[in-house]
Amino acid sequence: MIGLGDVYTVVVAMAPLYFALFLGYGSVKWWHIFTKEQCDIINRFVCYFTLPLFTLQFTAQMDPYNLNYGFIGADVIAKVVIVAVLAVWAKFSKNGSFRWFITTFALCSLNNSLAMGIPIMEAMYGKAGTDLVVQSSTVQTLLWLKILILVLEVHRFKTSVSPNELEKHESDIEENAVVSIDSSSKPSLRELMKVVLLKLVVHPTTYPCVLGIAWALISKRWNVKMPSIVEGCILVLSTAGTGTSMFSLGIFMTTQEKTVACGVKLTLLGLILRFAAGPAAMTIGAFAMGLHGTVLCMTIVQAALPQAIASFVYAKDYGLHPACDNRHNSLAPSADSILCSCRVP
Repeated sequence: MIGLGDVYTVVVAMAPLYFALFLGYGSVKWWHIFTKEQCDIINRFVCYFTLPLFTLQFTAQMDPYNLNYGFIGADVIAKVVIVAVLAVWAKFSKNGSFRWFITTFALCSLNNSLAMGIPIMEAMYGKAGTDLVVQSSTVQTLLWLKILILVLEVHRFKTSVSPNELEKHESDIEENAVVSIDSSSKPSLRELMKVVLLKLVVHPTTYPCVLGIAWALISKRWNVKMPSIVEGCILVLSTAGTGTSMFSLGIFMTTQEKTVACGVKLTLLGLILRFAAGPAAMTIGAFAMGLHGTVLCMTIVQAALPQAIASFVYAKDYGLHPACDNRHNSLAPSADSILCSCRVP
């Protein structure tokens, strides 16, 4: 049963997040406080300062010697299930394509584990929920997002067409484009790997995770506390990480010409993939790993969090259906409130 107390707890945790999103959207759409150039500056500030420091703050607090390997295993199994189903669909369906394979995988499996996950999980499960979602974020940042970048670069390598050119050839978002390509213009494999490795190294979510894990290994192994001056330097901006991330997402929404930019049908399909297919796959993984009780609840709930902002950023960078990835962050609060309030007895 879903108690009123559970629903209220989730609403209390989510209301500030969507209030920040509302302010970001309204500041550009209605009140015209920021220009496009200023919006770009805000987004870069969030991308390179507040969000990395926010990630560093929580990653440094995790205990790498006491990881929940059952949860990590369930996450891996869930991703394998999703990939297997999508591979069959892409192979045998007339509507299947590699481009939609990538987009659907991101919708099903990549969630907003820090900016939205920490407030919600902390409100529902306390420190145990926070620890689990930090582990989820670390694995997602260091493994799944890197694999996503690799797949996107491989797709770009196969087509050898820029994102802008792809958008010109794609007359309809549901239509598979056929592009004529001169094989001599394709980049070499060595150039591809150089681009991928460079993106992995310089991405703003990589170094805070690496530094956070390194410090966590040291601090938990020898019981060393972070110097207060260093902690203060991190907290001065990391405390604004959640709010500025949602504010930036609100600004992102104003760049769409329509409220439902990818169409009603694709939006509904995306919501089903994000809030039904993703948690269902995670449930399969959780039962396969023998999870039960509170850990089972937390595993399923974190899989029902809204879409990862990073996946939208990548989709926009590579011209791969960015409208579909972004829209489910803004239309998700009602569905997310219901799913996140469901507790397995």
